[in-house]
Amino acid sequence: MRRMLIGLALVLVVWIAGGAAMVATAGPFTPSGTYVDIGGRKLRLVCAGPPADAGRPTVWMEAGAFGLAADFAAIQEKLTAKGIRSCAYDRAGMGWSDPGPQPRDSEAIVADLEKLIAASGERGPFILMGHSMAGLHTRLFAGRNPDKVAGLVLIEATTPEQVDSPGTARFLGPFTAISRVAAVSASIGTTLPLYYAGDRIGLPPQGRAEKRHAYVSGRHARTAANEVVNWRRSAAEARLAPPYDPRWPVAVVVAGAPGPGSERNDARRAPERASSAGRFEAVEGASHTTVLGPTYGDAVVRGVEHVLAHLPPAG
Repeated sequence: MRRMLIGLALVLVVWIAGGAAMVATAGPFTPSGTYVDIGGRKLRLVCAGPPADAGRPTVWMEAGAFGLAADFAAIQEKLTAKGIRSCAYDRAGMGWSDPGPQPRDSEAIVADLEKLIAASGERGPFILMGHSMAGLHTRLFAGRNPDKVAGLVLIEATTPEQVDSPGTARFLGPFTAISRVAAVSASIGTTLPLYYAGDRIGLPPQGRAEKRHAYVSGRHARTAANEVVNWRRSAAEARLAPPYDPRWPVAVVVAGAPGPGSERNDARRAPERASSAGRFEAVEGASHTTVLGPTYGDAVVRGVEHVLAHLPPAG
């Protein structure tokens, strides 16, 4: 038994050392964007595209669970090519942003976002874009800051009401357990050899490097797990916020072939169906992650263009 334990320890050491060498030899790397002080802490902000004007507001992006600004790198490239400004950021403790107060629930996340927008110099109202769990944060932010919202693009986005569905309940338990394991694994370095598997979206080079570095970061994984553990709490906070204003144009994008509505998509479509200018697109062939990538990301851009086309005239 003693020899077996020593052997396993040696294997683990070699595994971690090999992963560290792999990351070290991946090449020079500097995260993109700027660091914005929100009151003694800094959050990384990545904005792209020309300055926004009254008729074409900035798209403000909120990543899903375990996500960061890099998740939107391909979408930002596509929007920039169309002359649309966009901003994505790393939440506190994620990517290259400083840690924030605990717990990492929607209240804490939205409070940081409000400070970041105020300090960034970016002018609203914005088109809010949220992926996956970020649907909770966009709901709370919009409820607290309706004057800063022009419309929404929700990508595979969770709604606060969805958390009570049987399907979500079956998903949350295992996902929370996996998140905790990932936090421990990344913290002791055992994810390092998986560095090159970190980008499941299909990002451009800079975004790919950022995503891979975050994927093997212990701090990033621990913060992400904290957010997941607080998923139900965040849903309860978001549910207390007012519903989206039906005058706001809303585009909902989901991955998978179009077909009869599932319980999951019925919940996700609720904001679009309640909007006076709603749009829905199911992207055949896309997954929960690749819907943000270069192959399927045009559906997200179409969602932004729909919102822009249905904004009231400036002035």
